[in-house]
Amino acid sequence: MTLLTEEKPSKFPEPGSHIMAMELPPSMPDKGWGPGKDQDKDLESLGVGLSVFGVVEPPRRSRGRLLLHGMVMFGREFCYAVEAAFVTPVLLSVGLPRSLYSLVWLISPILGFLLQPIIGSASDYCKSPWGRRRPYILSLGIMMLVGLTLFLNGDAFISAIVQDRRLRTIWAIVVVMAGVVLFDFAADFIDGPVKAYLFDVCSYQDKERGLHYHALLTGLGGAFGYLIGAMDWGHSILGTLLGSEYQVIYFFSALTWGVFLIVHLCSIPEKPLSREGRADSCSSTAPSTLLLVGNNNAGYGALPKEPSPATVPAPEIRPRSFSALSEANAVTPSAKQPNKEQQKRMSLKSLLLAMIYMPSHYRCLCISHLLGWTAFLCNMLFFTDFMGQIVYKGNPYADHNSTAYATYERGVEIGCWGLCINAVSSALYSYAQRLLLPYIGLKGLYFVGYFMFGLGTSLIGLFPNVIATLTLCSVFGVMSSTLYTMPFNLISEYHKEEEEQRKLGTVDPSRRGCGTGVDCAALTCMVQLAQIIVGAGLGALVNLAGSVIVVVLSASTVSLLGCLFIALFIRHVD
Repeated sequence: MTLLTEEKPSKFPEPGSHIMAMELPPSMPDKGWGPGKDQDKDLESLGVGLSVFGVVEPPRRSRGRLLLHGMVMFGREFCYAVEAAFVTPVLLSVGLPRSLYSLVWLISPILGFLLQPIIGSASDYCKSPWGRRRPYILSLGIMMLVGLTLFLNGDAFISAIVQDRRLRTIWAIVVVMAGVVLFDFAADFIDGPVKAYLFDVCSYQDKERGLHYHALLTGLGGAFGYLIGAMDWGHSILGTLLGSEYQVIYFFSALTWGVFLIVHLCSIPEKPLSREGRADSCSSTAPSTLLLVGNNNAGYGALPKEPSPATVPAPEIRPRSFSALSEANAVTPSAKQPNKEQQKRMSLKSLLLAMIYMPSHYRCLCISHLLGWTAFLCNMLFFTDFMGQIVYKGNPYADHNSTAYATYERGVEIGCWGLCINAVSSALYSYAQRLLLPYIGLKGLYFVGYFMFGLGTSLIGLFPNVIATLTLCSVFGVMSSTLYTMPFNLISEYHKEEEEQRKLGTVDPSRRGCGTGVDCAALTCMVQLAQIIVGAGLGALVNLAGSVIVVVLSASTVSLLGCLFIALFIRHVD
């Protein structure tokens, strides 16, 4: 494949090799292309943004910039922790029947599963002067704030304006559920544009550093969020001033999220697509115009293109794009027929077809990821309710001024301490994984995470006392860290193997044109599918068993099944 200029063509390396540099025309002598301001000037002198073809690495970013960029993950996980700790108690306190309270987790993932391709693709091609990603991050951030407001203040708001008790209960349930669904939807979706923003503005080395800071700040945000929920704010000065414990928690959550969202949006400048995407509208009068000649390869993970007889077959070059569902898209304008070749954006159908035809070891990884997230969500979404009802023997349906309800609230607060232990242990275990990796490998770490979680939750279900439960909360963090790291590390290793096979010419032809984005999208869909399974089945299971203890035992069973699946079907990587 050749980039044509008016002076001297610049050639790309062979398929399968990484693009580290490109040969510049005489009008653009090599200036070192090192990190710093000089590189930015060189990029501007190209006339068009080479980054749209993934050719030139962005400048290196300082540690401070990367930390500021990752602050949004602290705020997001802080609010997530508040939601996870209080959503079930709040829904039960407003009068939602026990058989229906898991349905709140069913609506958001269904919407996400249907709308994710649309939002992800729109983010990739957004031409806002503020950049491709930040308009979506801001919009989703505002949606999170609105959802959090309805979730924690809906009951108080409805109680103030509706006098009829029965009508007040109905409206309180509707408003609180709407807040939970809106918050959950926005918080799930914002992670994609945040990661895409990081990948767009950072070099290869800074991407790894940035993701590390994201993971660290995620753990710290969760720990602080659960810590806020574990404190008794009802009898504090703030509780008296603001009205109730939920209003105090809302105050801290909204303040934290608002400040860190603004810090994140201002952390690293983002170039708008209108400056980077002019290759398909360029004319021959521009001396620095770059034209890409070639067509796309078909195969797993690539979308079909309309054949163009005027173009010559050449290796595929992808834009820098990290929407989990649209990374597999290719933007390849033709020099001879720019108006006939249209950009194809990934749809839900394209994603499902890619998942069906993916190789067996990728499919097995998706199944194990589904089992892991199903077990993890079973436990985490109902853990504080388990502490209040089973460990402390409280009653969420009792009158709010009764001893039984006060006991239940005390159990919820102690449950928050347990989830705080989970967040801290997750951050610590992420470092321990590096020490264990040379000894037991990726598959061994994957197996250990599932096994420890399954064993710990079974002991909690069989011996539900305060000390044992809080101690065993540390295994939740082991599972959390495993789910957020091991599957993606395995995908990275699988792709590395395929890269070596491409260099040797022994790669499976069906894998030509496959991008990491489709495989990551498949894993992301497993998380949403796990939420659908938990939301659809767990409420009925609790209603059938008559006790919340079935939640913890179900999590243990599914996790141990996942453990067995990993041992038998996950491919080992040397």
